[in-house]
Amino acid sequence: MPTPFREALNSGKFIVTAEIGPPKGVNLDEMTHNIDLLKDKVDALNVTDNQSSAMRYPSLGGCLLIQERGGEAVLQMTCRDRNRLALQSDLLFAYSRGIKNVLCLTGDSITVGDHKQAKGVFDLDSVQLLKTIRTLQSGKDLGGNDLNGAPEFCAGAVVTPEAHPIEPQLHKFKKKVDAGAEFFQTQAVYDINNLKNFMKYARQFKVKIMAGMVLLTGAKMAQYMNANVPGIFVPQPLIDELAGAEKGKALQKGIEIAGRTIKTLKDENICDGIHIMAIGREKLVVDILAAAGM
Repeated sequence: MPTPFREALNSGKFIVTAEIGPPKGVNLDEMTHNIDLLKDKVDALNVTDNQSSAMRYPSLGGCLLIQERGGEAVLQMTCRDRNRLALQSDLLFAYSRGIKNVLCLTGDSITVGDHKQAKGVFDLDSVQLLKTIRTLQSGKDLGGNDLNGAPEFCAGAVVTPEAHPIEPQLHKFKKKVDAGAEFFQTQAVYDINNLKNFMKYARQFKVKIMAGMVLLTGAKMAQYMNANVPGIFVPQPLIDELAGAEKGKALQKGIEIAGRTIKTLKDENICDGIHIMAIGREKLVVDILAAAGM
């Protein structure tokens, strides 16, 4: 049996989580392979919920598969695609099937996805979803009605330490803490000094912070993220390092950079753990952890 995620969070160890991207379809072979590869090497596996507004196999289904394969699952739940009725009923179903961990997200805009004719719901946002979870745990639904059996979740949220300006992020971070967030998985962080500055603020709250890490596959990817992904900043020295890699070895350099960064975060006790997002290259999480000496 895997260690419950809340127990791992409170153990004092350096937490490792990784992201699993579900398929666009019902062929689960690759997803199952990735789960089996990683389930014993990380403390929990997140399953994305129609990430970037692109329709895929559901997070809930992926989490059930992780449970069936003997892993610990984190259900990612966005407010973009479901109203409060559906969100609450999905939470009850998840809990009834043994899924005890939820990452609450507002969700990406429909305009960035592959169904631009869809209508975003956004009945709730991530802060309100956290409050919903705590309301369900009190034995009531959002309509004030009594529940016949209440769930108990380990609930988390996201934060962007490299946002500029940072003040709105800090304000929303505190709102999420006040709403009941127990852990945070951050947007990808590459400038450790920026993370240190954020952690000075975060350490006043009793929450666990896992720094996000997106695997860099080359200099062009890093430059693209700097130009197009709000809240991500890859410092120029890292871009130069990727650009200077031998032909065909930029990906290996990205793995090396990720491993080196994780080792620094762990050795210097900068944060409580790492959340690895390999984005379609989940099998390389093993190599990243090896490069980090873990």
